[in-house]
This record gives sequence, structure tokens and C-alpha cells, in this order.
Amino acid sequence: MTVAHAHSDIAEEDRLRADLYNYLGLMLAGPPDELLLAQTADLTGDASPLGEAIGGLARVAKVTKPKAVSTEYNALFIGLGRGELLPYASYYMTGFLNEKPLANLRADMAALGITRAENTFEPEDNIASLMEMMGGMIVGRFGAPATLQRQKDFYNKHIGPWATHFFTDLQGAKGSVLYASVGAVGSEFLNIEQEAFRMMTG
Repeated sequence: MTVAHAHSDIAEEDRLRADLYNYLGLMLAGPPDELLLAQTADLTGDASPLGEAIGGLARVAKVTKPKAVSTEYNALFIGLGRGELLPYASYYMTGFLNEKPLANLRADMAALGITRAENTFEPEDNIASLMEMMGGMIVGRFGAPATLQRQKDFYNKHIGPWATHFFTDLQGAKGSVLYASVGAVGSEFLNIEQEAFRMMTG
């Protein structure tokens, strides 16, 4: 996913945050094709916990075939009737799908000028969409880039209460191989985000 009209005055650090949100959104929206798998295999990390999780993901991607990851994705998220995990805010926060967290998200999306894609049938509170929204807000894909306060409010309301639990579940899921590593990256990244937002005043 490219950010077609990203604003040029975005700080490098924020651009990298947006890239990671968008990458997680892409990996969670559907099984990666050969190109995305190859790009994942080329990722490099540093000695930080997030860097090590990224390095681990790259190593697994190097030995993963598109067909295998497609089977894995289906078992985790689609399955016969339902997959092993239900990656929706409503489900994690209330135990049911299409509940109040989804209605709250739709109201905030309308306020932020975010509309769902024409060909999307998933409820908007799925993890892939939320990662994509956060990435888009940071770089201004939905108008002006969101202020840090606005990012914090959106994160604390729609992502913070449940996404780290989801990524932990993804790491431990029975069908998880490549996606266990995606879960590790997601967990480490959101820990950093959560701490940064926590340290903000307001």
C-alpha cells in the first residue's frame, strides 16, 4: 500500500510508524503474495525488542511459501464457519461481533473523513482496517495529518483496549507459524506506541 499524497512535512519517525501500521494492516488483511513475502524476508531489525521481532519475522518469511501462508491465514481467520481467531474490536471488548465498539468507530471514522472501501464487506473494527486507519491518519491520507493528541485519542479508544491481546493470541494460536512472528512484531510495536502515548500530557 503506498501513500499517494503523503504530506512532505511528516517527520521521518512518524513516516516509519505509519509504514509499520500499514504493513501490519496489509499482512492482516489477507495472505501475503510472493512479492510481499519476499519484501518481508528482506526486512532487517536492530537489537531492540521490536528489531529482534522484525528479524525473526524476516527469517520465517524466507522459508515460507505463498501456498502455505494462504492455508495458515485461512485456518486462523476464515476457517469452516469461523477461523481460530476473531480479529474484531467488538468481539475482544464485548464478546460479540458488531457491538457498540463498532458503532463508536463508525462515528469517529465519519468525523475524521474516513470511508470504508467499496469492495469491503468486513466490519470496520477488524484489526487490519484499524492498523490501516492509524497509518493513514499519521501521514494525512484522510486530509491533514492527525495531531498526536488525535492519534492518541483514536488509539486509546479503538486499538489500545484490545489489539495487544489479539497480537498475543496470534502468537499463541495453534495455526500460527508466519503469523506468530507477525504477532510478535505487532505486540512490540504497540507496546512502544502505548508507552509513547502514555507519556504525552493530555
